Amino acid sequence: MSIERNIITTIVVLISTVILFGLTHLDIIFQDYLYDQHTQSWILDRDLQPYKFIFYDGIKKLLILIAVVFLLTLIFFRKNPTVQTYKKGIMVVILSAIIIPLVIGGLKKATNMPCPKNEIHYGGSYPSTKVWEPYPETFQKEKICCFPAGHASGGFALLSLFFLFKSRKNKTLALVGALTVGWSMGIYKMLIGDHFLSHTIITMLLAWLIILIIQKIMTTHHQ
Repeated sequence: MSIERNIITTIVVLISTVILFGLTHLDIIFQDYLYDQHTQSWILDRDLQPYKFIFYDGIKKLLILIAVVFLLTLIFFRKNPTVQTYKKGIMVVILSAIIIPLVIGGLKKATNMPCPKNEIHYGGSYPSTKVWEPYPETFQKEKICCFPAGHASGGFALLSLFFLFKSRKNKTLALVGALTVGWSMGIYKMLIGDHFLSHTIITMLLAWLIILIIQKIMTTHHQ
């Protein structure tokens, strides 16, 4: 599939996913399995170690380190033949690591949607709402930023490694590794009540869409 068709397909899947979760109760159905109504607590305590370090603090620092290593490699070893061979792919990885979290972070501020822990259904004070509808006029609360999933965006940015490697085997390993990291981060946030399933799926799709657009621009620029 050409990158143009891949972009169009991803956009269609993204829009369909937003509509599907907006018009159904799939998020609540899934999230209910992660919440104990009797104790009013989530499966995992957000401060419980070593999970917090592994899936939150530690992984964030590791992803930043990876991006910095790629950037320094491109700056200080740009004349190296191997670096020259992979230059375009390295740039796609670096740009993805920067742009994806920024875009997701901006969307979180704009959508004004609550986390599961903030919703009335789970003991919070915010009503459940769809991304395309406002809160009731009688509801007055400070703006909240929980959609899409910001934390997992760094993990899904690693999907850009697909365009770094040349062989099919390495491309496949890059996708599997990136999805494993992204979903590990996303599931952790679901287990502590910070995100619904749809938040993570939509972040994954947005990350892939952004990566495709970056790859398209880089390919056009280097022609």
